[in-house]
Amino acid sequence: MMEVYIFETTQNLEQLEQVIISSEKSGGFTPDDVSEIFRFMHTIKGSSAMMLFDNIETVAHVMEDIFYFIREQKPEGLDFSAVSDLVLKCVDFIKEEINKIASHNDADGNPAFLIEELNVFLNELRKIFGEEDTQNKNHQKKQQYYIAQEKNQGLLFEEDRSTNELSSGSESSCYQAIIHYEDDCKMENIRAYTLVFGLGEMVEEIYYSPSDIAENPETAVYIRENGFEVFFKTEMNYEEIKTHFESIIYIEQLLLREIDEVRLDPFRNIQQDEMTNKNFTLPESEICVPESLGPTIATTVDTQKSNTCAAQKMISVNVEKLDNLMNLVGELMITESMVTQCPEVEAIQSENFRKATIELHKITAELQDMVMSIRMVQLSTTFVKMNRIVRDMCKKLDREVVLDLYGEETEVDKNIIEHISDPLMHIIRNAIDHGIEPEEERLVKGKEKVGHITLEAKNVGSDVLIVIKDDGRGLNKERILEKARQNELLTKPEAEMSDREIFKLILLPGFSTKENITEFSGRGVGMDVVTKNLEAVGGAVLVDSEIDHGTTITLKIPLTLAIVEGMNIRVGKSRYTIPITTIAESFRPDVKDCMSDPDNNEMVMIRGQCYPILRLHKHYHIKNAETDLTKGILIMVEQEEKVICVFADELLGQQQVVVKALPNYVNSMKKILGLAGCTLLPDGNISLIMDISNLTSLRVQ
Repeated sequence: MMEVYIFETTQNLEQLEQVIISSEKSGGFTPDDVSEIFRFMHTIKGSSAMMLFDNIETVAHVMEDIFYFIREQKPEGLDFSAVSDLVLKCVDFIKEEINKIASHNDADGNPAFLIEELNVFLNELRKIFGEEDTQNKNHQKKQQYYIAQEKNQGLLFEEDRSTNELSSGSESSCYQAIIHYEDDCKMENIRAYTLVFGLGEMVEEIYYSPSDIAENPETAVYIRENGFEVFFKTEMNYEEIKTHFESIIYIEQLLLREIDEVRLDPFRNIQQDEMTNKNFTLPESEICVPESLGPTIATTVDTQKSNTCAAQKMISVNVEKLDNLMNLVGELMITESMVTQCPEVEAIQSENFRKATIELHKITAELQDMVMSIRMVQLSTTFVKMNRIVRDMCKKLDREVVLDLYGEETEVDKNIIEHISDPLMHIIRNAIDHGIEPEEERLVKGKEKVGHITLEAKNVGSDVLIVIKDDGRGLNKERILEKARQNELLTKPEAEMSDREIFKLILLPGFSTKENITEFSGRGVGMDVVTKNLEAVGGAVLVDSEIDHGTTITLKIPLTLAIVEGMNIRVGKSRYTIPITTIAESFRPDVKDCMSDPDNNEMVMIRGQCYPILRLHKHYHIKNAETDLTKGILIMVEQEEKVICVFADELLGQQQVVVKALPNYVNSMKKILGLAGCTLLPDGNISLIMDISNLTSLRVQ
């Protein structure tokens, strides 16, 4: 139940955040927006109450009251910006509490300051726009409910109903509802329990069957086959109740009818007996659906079905299970290669056996592609979150900036997504704070007063490019170099640095050209996260800029970290794998092309240009390796515009390898530069996968 609560609340918060931002862009809340926000808050309130997270339930409840007022009164001239700020404050508070819960900590945040602010706002609304209708006052009342200790009775009733009698004196009605959930929605018993809590504050009495939905998972099967039945007494009319049920997701069919109050007497008797006899159990005859009394109205909730048609075909799977599945498929591929490439097997002269091995290889390759596709996630979720960053910064810096999103349907590996969210956030914050000029400055330069940031993703071969472009003031090379000199960040003569190398200095730790420290920048931290996170996934960062035309930062990331197309090489008796995407060419040099620079570093001349040489046998202290450059092989590799030539004994051939992390005891003993992981070769040997970005940084200074 906790996993479901965290997942669904997080989903609701993300959707709520996007509804607020899109509504704000369109200039106000539409009736549909108000109803949707009310529904989100109502759902969060009910599920949080069920899980006994009172602070979250309290915040959601007061925010629900505000939107109930807006929905019923439809006030004109409402300050939508102030409402949006309040909702987003609530979202941030609940997110923080959910993160605590997910980390197995107590949700102990104190919402008192937020509750006070919400109540002040609600009271101001009532003063300006008037009170709600008398018949709706019941919604504002906070009611207390009690769940019997003996839960197998499954009876939810009021602790002291006399304190909650309505002052309006209007008559109550009794209703019976039979709910059928959509196919494959799963955990019907938990959804039914959430529904009961959602109804709690709207009714005077409520009873339901099956009765043990809270503690008996088997009731999910019963509900799936027979539906979930609820009896309740309320002052709400039929249309209000019907509207409430139709707002609940995953309900496929609703049977709602008004019944005589006498139908509640058996349940009331059970309640009374329960208080005097703890061993009382609900008779089987009372669990079955009662005979129809009066007219019956059946409603199929088509609107909700259309909204959740995609959800019916989707299931949520723990990422660890996908990782384990990926590992198993990797092992299967390696084992298949070990079998088919075994010398004894290759000696078998059988046409049928050859066809079988081809079919086996085809199936394992398709299985691998399928597992990879399951792990792929669209960038849309990450991209859309950037709208909140832009919105908050624009309000605090008093600037107008529009974020344009392109290619958000591009897919990358789930593990990659986790590493690019922070870099995107820092780049966009930096673009607004440093790049986009204030309105007056933009108008003087002949630009539109509204700044634009473009966030675009596209596939390029086995990589994904994420381009962040702004139309701001651009980067000042002289100022960057001056700051780099002051902080001693230069690693080569300024005259030898290209524009991209100069611009990339802004990504170094401790670098900042901002004179004043603000909430968003000036401390020299933030942008170094971009390089750190991208290097962790084998990616690269490119920075281009033009004065008064803006800056473009390109993130180049691999589609996946799980499988690499690599070139296997041998150095002595050791095996290494170099990612194919980093290899420019391989060659055997002539003696006349090899030389040394003034610092005695080996270089090789290729087509009139010198490149540094890295001898792997020296770097990793490997014995019995080839030392003559003309007898071995040089592999030219390139990463982030840095090029080196790696010297090895020989090339063993190209192969798709499954990446395995280096064992913890290896990393704990010594940090070995230039290694990204390891893999198992078809002959059973281990090959170390090289991290070219580390090697180029180590050799090219």
